[in-house]
Amino acid sequence: MAFASPVLIDIWSDYVCPFCYLELPAVIKLQQHFGEGVTVRWHAFELRPEPVPTLDPNGAYLHDIWARSVYPMAAERGMHLRLPPVQPRSRKAFEAVAYARNVGRFDAMHAALFRAFFEEGMDIGDTAVLLHIGDSIGLDRQRLQRAFDEDEYTREVLAEEEQARQLGISGVPLILVRRTADPLAEASALRGAVSYPMLHATVADLVA
Repeated sequence: MAFASPVLIDIWSDYVCPFCYLELPAVIKLQQHFGEGVTVRWHAFELRPEPVPTLDPNGAYLHDIWARSVYPMAAERGMHLRLPPVQPRSRKAFEAVAYARNVGRFDAMHAALFRAFFEEGMDIGDTAVLLHIGDSIGLDRQRLQRAFDEDEYTREVLAEEEQARQLGISGVPLILVRRTADPLAEASALRGAVSYPMLHATVADLVA
């Protein structure tokens, strides 16, 4: 099927953000519906990079926001999330998924990282855990270890985060939708875990 105006979707997210995971099924459904009419690019955004303190997994803040927002939205969307017992930093997870993108396994690693953290409570800040996750989706363990050891993808991750700062992005998920030929400055911005109908309508207006 030919599209008059293919659409590019840029999404900044973090693997420790439950709302980013809650948005993933809507994005996948959109890709299945529009096929080659849309291209989705996920970008790194660390909510709590060094030296920002990580959140207390047993603290009142997380338990409150999960009770008020995360669990109800997960139930509405048919997803099974649970509050993880750890709150790791996500830099190494982004490096791992950058490597996965380079070898054509981005989608599998992207989804596996979210599942590992929000469904299994795994510490995705631990490189040993990331190697295990990589194994589970068929990544070369030794090659991924070398990427960690040599900081092979650190610059790429930092560049995506710098772009987010330049765009004034302060929270995720942040979705920018535009025709492929249009500049990023003209993109429509969707903030938070928006519903599939809202995401679909935004793209449909541009694809036609």
